[in-house]
Amino acid sequence: MTTIIPFEEGEKNLDWLALCRAFDAGHQLPKAEIADVFLYRGKDTLLNRSAWIDGLGLAVKAATVFPGNPSKGKPMVGGAVNLFDDADGSLTAVVDFHLVTKWKTAGDSLCAALKLARPDSKSILIVGAGTVGASLHAAYSAGFPEAKFTVWNRTPAKARTFAEKHGIDWAEDLETAVRVADIVTSATMSTDPILKGDWFQPGQHIDLIGAYRPDMREVDDTALKRARLFVDSFDTTLGHIGELKIPLTQGAIRKSDVLADYYAPDAMRRTSADEITLFKNGGGAHLDLMCARYILDAWQGT
Repeated sequence: MTTIIPFEEGEKNLDWLALCRAFDAGHQLPKAEIADVFLYRGKDTLLNRSAWIDGLGLAVKAATVFPGNPSKGKPMVGGAVNLFDDADGSLTAVVDFHLVTKWKTAGDSLCAALKLARPDSKSILIVGAGTVGASLHAAYSAGFPEAKFTVWNRTPAKARTFAEKHGIDWAEDLETAVRVADIVTSATMSTDPILKGDWFQPGQHIDLIGAYRPDMREVDDTALKRARLFVDSFDTTLGHIGELKIPLTQGAIRKSDVLADYYAPDAMRRTSADEITLFKNGGGAHLDLMCARYILDAWQGT
């Protein structure tokens, strides 16, 4: 019998730190086999992502991203997630797409920050006052409970509204806000870099979520050259996402500059208090699978 897990009921059983532990456990299993298909029509995108982890199961996630939808009163993102049994391939669960996406995306960033950010980080800047920004506030609040949050958005009114809703501060000037933050977590739809490496300070952790297409970037080349670089998966970021694909193609950085992904836990760490760490959250299908499996286990109380 297939289990159906809706958003609100499914979310009641979840915990951000437990999800991070599930990600760590998932990366101890055999490396995931993944296959991504990206289709584009102008600014609209279809992402079809599949993953199979021996011992964990299979997942197929289809997502549509239509940036023009909000102006029409419709959601920007839609899709579906199917979870299949590892032993016999049967459909085990259909999990609400937005539930998996919310927890996978923000949990991915938190998992990296717990490894790469300074444990004593007290100030966190959220760049982008959208839905993902709200998820990042929830996730980082669990991982860094003593931190103070600030939000910046291109439209100041949206930043103010976000800040009032979540009881945090908002910043008018991005450069000033970046310079004083211990952690900068960015989730924008920018195609041109909005975060400048010259603004970064020793000891910061930079978390990049927004860019998901080959033509999208949130930081400039200087940022990449100044920081120690990490990704969640080499396979789903280097050749697909503009944040790294563009500077790799242009020779601004080399593949060897990207030091580790989650499959190398010993290398996925901060080595000094002063270094700048930068993490690209690519959100591959293997993370969707790990997250969906965690959601199902939490739903079943296992």
